[in-house]
Amino acid sequence: MKTIGVFCSANEVDKKYVNATVKLAKLIVENGYDLVWGGTNKGLMKVIADEVQHKGGKVIGITVEFLKQGRRMNADEMIITKDISDRKSLFFNRSNAIILLVGGIGSLDEVSELLELKKHNFHNHPVVVLNTDNFYAGLKAQLQRMEKDGFLTKELKELIYFAETPKQAIQYINSSRKKKG
Repeated sequence: MKTIGVFCSANEVDKKYVNATVKLAKLIVENGYDLVWGGTNKGLMKVIADEVQHKGGKVIGITVEFLKQGRRMNADEMIITKDISDRKSLFFNRSNAIILLVGGIGSLDEVSELLELKKHNFHNHPVVVLNTDNFYAGLKAQLQRMEKDGFLTKELKELIYFAETPKQAIQYINSSRKKKG
């Protein structure tokens, strides 16, 4: 099974972020991937799940006990974990690649943990930041500074890819999968 895990906001956000999310969802299905996501049925989480299902794709939600009341009831699969730590672990194990859309502290936490694991060779999944409207310019600058000043043990390009469009994000994931064989 080919899956892309998507970290994103459960908040209602500007239309420019919604449009990028809809485009990404369409490309996920067109490229034969299923969606793994946080399972919540609001904000960008709802947008991406709606669009993937509308286009005929499968959605696999992974939520936590204390958020289960807001879960998507018509997900193809919904897993409820006891805590955030278990959720992140299962999310990672069910995903072949990760895309970070616009989000808040939870999204940053999730992608940071995956980068730390990748740094220590616990996985080699592609990790992509969809930098819609330069939302993650600060994160990119900080990571570049960490690399420049010697705080990363791997080159930044080995850890993460910043895409400006949904198309670039999917192209990067597809090319990464081909390199692995």
